[in-house]
Amino acid sequence: MADEMVRKAQQFINGAYAGKLGIDRIPETGVTGWSMMFALTRALQYELGITSLSDTFGPTTLSTLTSKYPSLNSGTVPSQNFAKIIQSALYCKGYDGGDIDGTYNSRVVASVTQLKQNMGVDFAYPGGNLVPKVFKGLLNMDAYVTVNGGSETIRAVQRWLNGSYVNRRDFFIIPADGNHSRDVAKSMLFAVQYELGMADGTANGVFGPGTQSGLKSHTVATGDSNTFVKLFSAAMVLNQRPVDFVSTFTSGLASAVSTFQSFAKLPVTGTGNFSTWASLLVSYGDQSRNGEACDGVTLITTARAATLKAQGIKYVGRYLTQPDPTPPDDLKHKEIQPGELQTIAANGLRCFPIYQTYGREADGFTYPLGRAAGQAAINAALDHGFKAGTRIFWAVDFDALDEEVTSNVLPHFKGIADAVADDGNRFEIGVYGPRNVCIRTAEAGHSTASFVCDMSSGFSGNFGYPLPSDWAYDQIVTRTVGSGDGSINIDINIASGRDTGQNSFNPPRTPLPDTSLDSDLITAMRTDVGKYMESIGFPNDGGLRSHTHEECFRRVVLEWDSVTTLLAYRYKMRKALIQTTAYWEMRHIDAVDLSVDQAVSTAFNTTGLFKDSSTGIAQIFGSTALLAWNHAVRKGYVEGAIRGDSDEDKYNIWDDCRYDEQFAMSTVPLIHMWNADGAPGNVIEEEPLRPMRLDYTESEIFQILRRYQGSADSEATPHAKQRTALYQIMEKYNSIARNN
Repeated sequence: MADEMVRKAQQFINGAYAGKLGIDRIPETGVTGWSMMFALTRALQYELGITSLSDTFGPTTLSTLTSKYPSLNSGTVPSQNFAKIIQSALYCKGYDGGDIDGTYNSRVVASVTQLKQNMGVDFAYPGGNLVPKVFKGLLNMDAYVTVNGGSETIRAVQRWLNGSYVNRRDFFIIPADGNHSRDVAKSMLFAVQYELGMADGTANGVFGPGTQSGLKSHTVATGDSNTFVKLFSAAMVLNQRPVDFVSTFTSGLASAVSTFQSFAKLPVTGTGNFSTWASLLVSYGDQSRNGEACDGVTLITTARAATLKAQGIKYVGRYLTQPDPTPPDDLKHKEIQPGELQTIAANGLRCFPIYQTYGREADGFTYPLGRAAGQAAINAALDHGFKAGTRIFWAVDFDALDEEVTSNVLPHFKGIADAVADDGNRFEIGVYGPRNVCIRTAEAGHSTASFVCDMSSGFSGNFGYPLPSDWAYDQIVTRTVGSGDGSINIDINIASGRDTGQNSFNPPRTPLPDTSLDSDLITAMRTDVGKYMESIGFPNDGGLRSHTHEECFRRVVLEWDSVTTLLAYRYKMRKALIQTTAYWEMRHIDAVDLSVDQAVSTAFNTTGLFKDSSTGIAQIFGSTALLAWNHAVRKGYVEGAIRGDSDEDKYNIWDDCRYDEQFAMSTVPLIHMWNADGAPGNVIEEEPLRPMRLDYTESEIFQILRRYQGSADSEATPHAKQRTALYQIMEKYNSIARNN
């Protein structure tokens, strides 16, 4: 909701500092946002005489303000504009700033006094004077009253931290909004370091060796009453444990500590010992702990299995796929290797599968990619021999901000959940990622257990979030264990017992050539493909497109099944590559495409000039078909003569693609192989892939699907993300047929 005084503040900035702050004009919306706070910060810097302006209220701004105006009031505020900055900032924070008239009046004094009380620094900075650290807190978007359902107990912790440590050099005022956060978590580490006696400049908010050593001699227990008890109870509060914020270690606090220790799989002592301090203060906790689980990218041999057992390991996480077709040596065994699961089981270990491709940033997570990831993981799990009931952990291996969890991660896991449901819920869904990702995915109903990447303590999704209630594995440290043939580098995981992996496996599925579709699969396959296409905006009745789902499925998948089976066998490619491409292209044909085809035909037959377009069941350009066929002849993929490249030659092959469906379907795999070889002769040539083969990785499949449609910087890339999911559905049924 717009606030007229905020709008007036925005007008003041635009009027007084036009062209002076190095930023665009502030929208006069009456709504506070970071752009306004940045503008006010720059205006303050301008008034302080700082020449290099910045959005950040950093050390230079603070030191300059402190040296020039250590205490601002009606007698020390240097100018009307300076006072207006303060008044404007107060309104942007929800306080009364007076009339933005350039006077540090009684209303400003009252608001500054109230602001400091809300922050919890009123005893450190009594009265209505504005001091530099409070000014810094005024020029950001932090709240100092409870917001967004914040806890009053957490707010009490925040205000206490502010009031107790604000006069230390490197401690700055944190929010007092009742919500835990990264800044609050870091302030707790500063507070602990200050109480351990660390000087300014030594205390740094990092859980380093000095802090750990100090805490090992500061166990708190029932009957203790001191500041360390207060810090410990604060840490319990911030981790959402049901305790009061107190300075005396009561029996009730001891009971809550025991409950937390049991939950986190710590020794249950009821005391605030080092391991418990560590688990409360940083996501990875006490990294000297031994875990019952591990995960890694190294082949488990009999010797390495013996090492793991000697370390107390029971559960081993291994990856279902290796998306990189030419991985570096240290990742060449990332994917489960032939016979490895049997080695794991024979040595008394259990395996839990992990699915991860390249998901290192938000745009790698969408609903279609989730559908693809879901089905790809299922297909791979079945290939390796995992049985129904296994929980697969799908990875989110990047620092997903909360808004990215909403916009990308949750739709992605909805896609995974839909794929698993359409597969008959054979497998359970687990999520690997930062705490916030795990918590929110579970709350959305898209997962049943979490594998928490707590080792990445700097992730914003770990800093300030509690250990998820459904955690199964907690990744805390990387170690190399064993020696000689038994040496292995692993990530150590604490195991909760919510997931125990598997120790019995079906025989693995070998990469057999595709066969004809089993008639018993057709109905399910038709339904599955149709449901997916509807989920991405393609109604089964065709909608604005020229062809319905039923028509495309019948003509591409069913009527040409024997042809695509033969082509896939001949060219050593997956049949799903041909089916997916032709079905996708046919579903996209609309009235415009049909009219363009007619115009191309009319123009050529009238003028003899050929203006290329995509045509036919697989929407193939004449020039593409010509290049692909000639390349196939030169490479020996097919027999025949090299075709010319005149307009007539291009039109003739274009016309064959338009009217001869068998010719068009036979051209699709040739285009795939041409693209795999780098699309030689094309306007934009590509990096060659490995020669076509049955064990193409997911990244190679993606490239083939993308290259069919166009260049990497065109709409072909987002479309390929959608087609990859369609491919995995097609492959699901082809794999069943060839393995029956």
